[in-house]
Amino acid sequence: MGGRAWGVLLVLCGAIFLEGIDVAMLNVALPSIRAELGLSTATLSGVVSAYVLGYGGFMLLGGRAADMYGRRRMFLTWLVVFLVFSGLGGFATEGWMLLLARFVSGVAAAFMTPAGLSIITTSFEEGPNRTKALLFYAGTAAGGFSLGLVIGGLLTRIDWRWVFFTPVMLSAVILAAALWLIKEPPARERPPRRADFAGAVTVTAAMLLIAYAVVRLEHPGKDWGWTVASFTGGVAALAAFVAIERRSPAPLVRLGILRSGQLVRANVSALLYAGSFFGFQFLVTLYLQELRGWSTLETSLALLATGIDAILAPTLTPRLVARFGNIRVIFGGLLLAIVAYALFLPLGLDWTYAAMFPSMILLGLGFALAYGPLTIVATDGIAEDEQGLAGGLLYTSFQFGAALGLSAVTAVSAAGTSDTPEAALGGFRAALVVPLVMAVLAAIATASGRQLASTKDAKLASEDAIPAS
Repeated sequence: MGGRAWGVLLVLCGAIFLEGIDVAMLNVALPSIRAELGLSTATLSGVVSAYVLGYGGFMLLGGRAADMYGRRRMFLTWLVVFLVFSGLGGFATEGWMLLLARFVSGVAAAFMTPAGLSIITTSFEEGPNRTKALLFYAGTAAGGFSLGLVIGGLLTRIDWRWVFFTPVMLSAVILAAALWLIKEPPARERPPRRADFAGAVTVTAAMLLIAYAVVRLEHPGKDWGWTVASFTGGVAALAAFVAIERRSPAPLVRLGILRSGQLVRANVSALLYAGSFFGFQFLVTLYLQELRGWSTLETSLALLATGIDAILAPTLTPRLVARFGNIRVIFGGLLLAIVAYALFLPLGLDWTYAAMFPSMILLGLGFALAYGPLTIVATDGIAEDEQGLAGGLLYTSFQFGAALGLSAVTAVSAAGTSDTPEAALGGFRAALVVPLVMAVLAAIATASGRQLASTKDAKLASEDAIPAS
């Protein structure tokens, strides 16, 4: 790759790194934010949920907007929005200001992230260069999630507001570089700008309602009627969206893209794996801080071992993909994750870090093997004018998976009593089964794709062996 190509890739990697550390840093800073602003538990939970709603609710629309209105334009515009509202969050003096800042930041990320991914998939020709670029990009994203915990712990010790101000400074640097390096492809390469307002409204309503219902699953026994109503409304809106897209002469989402078994399996695996990874990380954070009394910084350093994926994803994973193929590498990563979760099941009140370390390092290795190749499989073979849509689908799966995993482990761990440390430990052990089950299901979904790929290869080989008549 040439110098400009590397420059474009580094800018886009900076953006996905920014998105990763932004989420991780905020999670670490929540207790300090509550202490200074006097937020209720519901408002504090809403600060996290607001981002999920914005991100998950607008991701599909954001992915398609990149295809229709220009990837560079969408990337730059929403990077500016992200910059502004992250800064406003740092100046917040009341809960509603944080809620607004996080919701709009989530919406900005929903437009910015698929635009960035589609710039990579359309700027690098399908083959070794694109694979290298995507794996480098995925490694940077993974590093953002891992390093964000440590960076957030350090910044929170100074002042939690720096958790918001640091992304502003990074955004400004990325914006300046992007204006110079990223070029918009000719307009003829994009589909016509026909507005599908009905499709946009219904799919956004569906995603918002379903995301809200998933978040509410954290407390299944509280106002369960609202949870059911949200799910029902979301499914109804989704059904209306499908009906509209079937009749629309210029649909927002071409439903035929979902006929790709490879794309569907990749998204299912991504949803389940993201749920397992973030659910496990959340449980470990609670276990170390609330049950063991570790500080924020100590907890961040304990989870740092999972950040090995940032090193391995762009170095080891490309070699394994070249030798074994994407599906086998993804499957291997998921198996490592399953082993990591299983090793953590006998969790005890007096566990040393040495007992936890094998799970941490295996989880980092598994993430390095699975995350990047999943990105490749989910976008491979998709037409150029639908790369933004494919990216939107993938990141919607990641976001909903993360929300589902967090809600599921929270609900299970809170189901029992926590009056004593032993009882709380029992809740953590029960909740640890959730990431394990989700990883197993992801491996099964990936294995089905591996079997189909092997069958297809065997069929093609047999056809090649038949002599021409």
